Amino acid sequence: MTGITEHLGEIRARVAKATASRSVTLVAVSKGHPVAAVHGALAAGVRHFGENYLQEALPKIAATGRDAVWHFIGRIQSNKTREIALNFAWAQTVTSARIAERLSAQRPHHGAPLQVCIQLEPGAPGPAGPASARTGCPRAELPALAALVSGLPRIQLRGLMVLPHAGLDAEALHVEYRAARAQFDALNSLGHELDTLSMGMSDDFEIAIGEGSTMIRVGTALFGSRPAGGQA
Repeated sequence: MTGITEHLGEIRARVAKATASRSVTLVAVSKGHPVAAVHGALAAGVRHFGENYLQEALPKIAATGRDAVWHFIGRIQSNKTREIALNFAWAQTVTSARIAERLSAQRPHHGAPLQVCIQLEPGAPGPAGPASARTGCPRAELPALAALVSGLPRIQLRGLMVLPHAGLDAEALHVEYRAARAQFDALNSLGHELDTLSMGMSDDFEIAIGEGSTMIRVGTALFGSRPAGGQA
């Protein structure tokens, strides 16, 4: 049994323990790992993969063809939207109308709509101060951005993505994820029919699942250590 297969079994057991019957999608964050690791995860039954950096992601996407579903989970720069729209199935980190409009305009007409999550700005300040700042859509602006994204062609709003400040303890993470779930429910009460709440990483996905996560982004727990500064 390979290390990835063993780790995947452990993760699935932890997910099963954290939730009774709700389905939770695992996105394997392959940043910093070679194509061989992606193929190993595919062979073990993983289908969804996340990458933060376009230059690193494109060779992996080319090497896996249609076997994998690729999620862009890094900060989206305006000059990268075309390649994201062309090559990914999901963009989880939409934070502005400008980025959403560019992805919509650049998504091929002949393909399936790009699945989109709005990245929500963290709530409470991070314990490390400004250096730990995360990007995201301000909560006061979320209803307007969700309405705009929902009206754009060739992209489909699926839900919210949450990336808390680094260094939060378990209690603070519960508060952060619970608040994000409340924002998710509020959008659905407005008629959006969202089904994806992407929150939780290697160290905290049980907490996130307990607060309503439907999608977790796991890298280190599956693939092992990666360069410092990576997500998940």
